[in-house]
Amino acid sequence: MTDHRDDSGELDSLAATIGHSFADRSLLRRALAHRSWCAETAGAESNERLEFLGDAVLGWAVAGIVFQRFDELPEGQMTDLRKSVVNAGTLAEIAREMDLGRHLLLGRGEAAAGGADKASILSDAFEAVLGAVYLDGGADSAYRMVERLVEPRIPDNIGALSQLDYKTRLQELSARSGCGAPVYEVSSTGPDHERSFRALALVDGKVLGEGAGRSKKAAEQVAATQACLALS
Repeated sequence: MTDHRDDSGELDSLAATIGHSFADRSLLRRALAHRSWCAETAGAESNERLEFLGDAVLGWAVAGIVFQRFDELPEGQMTDLRKSVVNAGTLAEIAREMDLGRHLLLGRGEAAAGGADKASILSDAFEAVLGAVYLDGGADSAYRMVERLVEPRIPDNIGALSQLDYKTRLQELSARSGCGAPVYEVSSTGPDHERSFRALALVDGKVLGEGAGRSKKAAEQVAATQACLALS
């Protein structure tokens, strides 16, 4: 969605996916407006202010859900659960499942560079949409959106958190085994908008794990996972 055409049907489709009927549909349209599009469109307002609001709303809603679902957990573990979903990677995955990229208003250059599938743009847009829902329908509507789209990503038990950061786990295992700190060697291939990464996890100079991913962090996590198994 990159021009001024009548996009009523597109907005209705997205609103249905979000699960909120907008009284002010201009809020949803603004939530989709990336700054690259605004730079090419006189008088257009980007989604950055809505993103700022949505980020705060998301943190509040997820904290409330975690507090209610895991009433036995201490503060530190509740924080870990919140971090497991309030991050750009997870939000981008949710946005892709919503096909949010198809609805974004992007400048010509950003669109050509694959901006509709960039994690940073998608995660920001998701937060902007949440901010729009909050302004249009209030806290209850925003909370329901988070319950519907984000809550399923929260691990069902605290044990699942150990799977969230194998790099930390590998560091702990290395120290326990009397080894040096893990070292990661990362290489990448492909154009900027479709880059893939390969990581090697080395402990005391030995390659214990190898991983690939669409980001440096993801590749390192896969490599760390294999290395953890090797040291366990």
